[in-house]
Amino acid sequence: MTRVSRSPVRSSSRPVCPADAVVQMPPGDSDAGPGLGETEDDAGQGMSVGVILRFPPQVAAELQSWRASFGDPMAEVIPAHITLVTTTFTDDWEATSEHVRAVAKQQEPFTVTIRGTGTFRPVSPVVFLRVDQGFTDCVWLHEQLQAGPLERELPFSFHPHVTIAHDVAPESLDAAETVLKDYEVSFPVASMGLYQHDQDGIWQLREELDFGNQTDTAGGAALPD
Repeated sequence: MTRVSRSPVRSSSRPVCPADAVVQMPPGDSDAGPGLGETEDDAGQGMSVGVILRFPPQVAAELQSWRASFGDPMAEVIPAHITLVTTTFTDDWEATSEHVRAVAKQQEPFTVTIRGTGTFRPVSPVVFLRVDQGFTDCVWLHEQLQAGPLERELPFSFHPHVTIAHDVAPESLDAAETVLKDYEVSFPVASMGLYQHDQDGIWQLREELDFGNQTDTAGGAALPD
């Protein structure tokens, strides 16, 4: 695992979100595309759900610290993650949860390697860490998940990534892209989290779904770590 020497370009006085904090954010972060700010009221019926890959606590804390150093206020409320399904409305929770469980059982645990930086500029003011190893697994999971009860047309192509700076000053985006260009870390992924948007605007982890034929873990608290 390659570590980048810490020389933050811009310090933040805000505390970084702890790994077990309740998060008021959509799985997928606000850079993923239109629709992420919508709620159940916008849809008229049903509920909002999302699916993400969570990171080991040490990796998540390090990336949140880097994000804060670039002046991104979302660092304190958005734990580092990879989105598989961005905010999607459904009116059938039972069918949705069964669908996600079925996909999880088809996927074997795999390794994710995050290596180097990329950007969505000029389309979107985002700098991200690239998903190298595990990219095809993430794409496969997304394609399988965004079907059936979660099928919908997205206004953008799915691109697995880890946001490291979003909607900050151009010089901070430049710094994020440069400072972390040699960053690299690998870790195993053996499950994915199914979240539901509750009436208080909180994304609650409903189930942590193990890959393969392992035992799934019920949720009940928003604990992206």
